Amino acid sequence: MEEQVALVIGGILGGLLLLLLLMGVSWCLWKRLCATFTYEELSGATAASSTQGHKLCPPDARTQASRPPGVPFVVPPSLQSQDWVPLSSREWAQAPQDPCPAPELLPHATGSNLGDACVVGTINPAFYKIPEDKSETHFPEGCLGRLWFSVEYQQEAERLLVGLIKAQRLQAPSETCSPLVKLHLLPDERHFLQSKTKCRTTSPQFDEHFIFQVSSKSVTQRVLRFSVYHVDRQRKHQLLGQVLFPLKKETLAGDCRRIIWRNLEAESLEPPSKFGDLQFCLSYNDCLNRLTVIVLRAKGLRLQEDTSFVSVLVKVCLMNHNKFVKCKKTSAVLGSANPVYSETFSFKADPAELDTASLSLTVLQRAEGDRSCELGRVVVGPYMYTRGKELEHWNEMLSKPKELVRRWHALCRTTEP
Repeated sequence: MEEQVALVIGGILGGLLLLLLLMGVSWCLWKRLCATFTYEELSGATAASSTQGHKLCPPDARTQASRPPGVPFVVPPSLQSQDWVPLSSREWAQAPQDPCPAPELLPHATGSNLGDACVVGTINPAFYKIPEDKSETHFPEGCLGRLWFSVEYQQEAERLLVGLIKAQRLQAPSETCSPLVKLHLLPDERHFLQSKTKCRTTSPQFDEHFIFQVSSKSVTQRVLRFSVYHVDRQRKHQLLGQVLFPLKKETLAGDCRRIIWRNLEAESLEPPSKFGDLQFCLSYNDCLNRLTVIVLRAKGLRLQEDTSFVSVLVKVCLMNHNKFVKCKKTSAVLGSANPVYSETFSFKADPAELDTASLSLTVLQRAEGDRSCELGRVVVGPYMYTRGKELEHWNEMLSKPKELVRRWHALCRTTEP
């Protein structure tokens, strides 16, 4: 009897458990079916709107007609104030009177032309244009021509690779021009390499390569000189201009080929002064209160032979009321009476100080043991301190703000050595 009661109770409990299991499975299937219907409705509305191109939906109609209540949708504030035209129960489009948004609504909008960008977030090709290369179109007045070349130094082989690419707008002495280029690695004046002669052209294309064998210890003390000549009918060479290119560490770093262009400079026909000459540029920026000095080169220096010669450098000093304010030095160039520097220095100087300020440039010969002797000196400044060419250089700098004014100056010595 007891066994029968136990079987009845067990059957009842088993039926209850089976009923609960069926109810749970049914609930899960119902939730999944509801989620599937919701996804199909949302995807259908999205596909319908995508066929209309760039048409946008207003916040009220789109939210109520086609958006499920569980999916958030926010219209940007910049688009909420625009007019909308109903197309159907599930599609809305912007009114046709303004096909493109106002420039101020686009990102990074400026007063320039924004092209055909009509939708917020689209790419404007005008922002990605490569800057125009002005090296072949912009030539300063009085330019003697322009030369393109490449420089690469191979550290392991200790070779300097120079590529002569082309020249443009050479100023020929006659109607026809047949140019060639000679390459010197200064201070060596005797040995040079020479390009082929290009006949009857003022814009020759050379595409030639040259190799100089030079040690890594001395390469940064050398200067490349490109001398461009015109070859006349009698095979005589007439100098059209030259380019001096100091080999700096920044230029030779990385073992990579660097393409460079420089304007030709006329060779100075004046004989060097008694103690030599120094060429430099002056510029004053009245907005930044900045005085810039570019030390270019020197020539005809009278080196002291009674000392153990090491190097030549230039010391640039800003002075006020004959008192030193700040001094800077160029790098030292080994063993040359015609060193090339091309180094830039900047000084802070207020406009009110220019009437009492001056620049002192001193050429020093450095010997062993940090001993140095003065080879020559030049001072440029206002009428209080200078006269002649030095005063003219200073006044021209002030009359042409933000422009580089270049001149040669004769060196002088305070005391005869």
